[in-house]
Amino acid sequence: MEKRVALLLTGGGARAAYQVGVLKAIVEFLPRHAHNPFPIICGTSAGALNAAALAANAQNFRKGVQFLANTWKGFHVHHIYRTDVIGVFNNTMLWLAGLLFSAIGINKLNRVSLLDNSPLVDLLENMVPYEKIQENIDAGLLHALSITASGYGSGQSVTFFQGVKNLQPWRRTGRVGIPEQIEIKHLLASAALPFVFPAVHVHREYFGDGSMRQTAPISPALHLGATRVLIIGVTANGYDDHVTRSEISDYPSLARIAGHALNSIFLDSIEVDLERVKKINELVAVMPDDMRERTNLRHVDVLVISPSQRIEKIAERFISEMPWTIRLLLRLIGAKRHSGGTLISYLLSERKFIRALINLGYQDALKRRDEIMAFLDVEPRQDAEPPK
Repeated sequence: MEKRVALLLTGGGARAAYQVGVLKAIVEFLPRHAHNPFPIICGTSAGALNAAALAANAQNFRKGVQFLANTWKGFHVHHIYRTDVIGVFNNTMLWLAGLLFSAIGINKLNRVSLLDNSPLVDLLENMVPYEKIQENIDAGLLHALSITASGYGSGQSVTFFQGVKNLQPWRRTGRVGIPEQIEIKHLLASAALPFVFPAVHVHREYFGDGSMRQTAPISPALHLGATRVLIIGVTANGYDDHVTRSEISDYPSLARIAGHALNSIFLDSIEVDLERVKKINELVAVMPDDMRERTNLRHVDVLVISPSQRIEKIAERFISEMPWTIRLLLRLIGAKRHSGGTLISYLLSERKFIRALINLGYQDALKRRDEIMAFLDVEPRQDAEPPK
């Protein structure tokens, strides 16, 4: 079987800036004129935006990563959602009215959400040259791109994929893969944070954030032919978090509950899937060759790069950078400096926070240079910066 490395970019709103830092380091590790090292690129939620941009720039991986870095570094929250007084007030009133009408059985308001993300639509229209994706596939520079969203009607995790002609759709319990030409609507659907951003209509169904109901996030990469999967996560793992008894006993605010829910959506499924892959690898190692062929099981190498620091703690340092209208709105639902950092970390698309995340991703990847290069099976540049 041909060896193919897949890049899996998970969700997490503004946290996806961390992925850009990791990719920036990988670019520096690779030879100057190296081809795209990830023939399969899979994106979910905000990671879908990064994935599509990389796929559209597959002819020049270095250029694609630099484009992402420049785009993220120039972000303000008003590039993602409306922050003006009228926009915030009108959308908040629509949201509250939508909740009221739903409670009495009337459902006539569409696109009701906490924030109005219409600026994101304009951004994505200019950010990704979608026609380049198929051009890169035809040129042999890209094997496949996938974007995952969650269907509110069917309850299924739907992976839209665009790739070479021999790729087949798939159907498993609670998840399906559908061949589709990737467009802006798929990115908006995949990145539609529940309650925060409006659902997006694709074909006959409304879709929300792809991390919801995504019980097997590594699965799309495997269905598309990956033999190795590099995962860039956006949530720090393995830290020992000590909290005071007062924080435990205080009743959680809406912001704390929302942040906890988002963390569960973006973290739990990938951890479970990694454990599943580990168990399958252990099983494959002891299976006879003929049984391995009959069951169609194979060993899959997985490497995870995730933040070495808690991103919500970083976000707490930059809360004042958010527009006052958004700070007021978040304060109304209980998001304070030390209790709303998790929710804010998904929404804080401001330059200082973004650049801090990019730098964190860059430094984390530098420390694992040899491990990353061995995984990619590529000789690093001799003049690349050594790990610190």
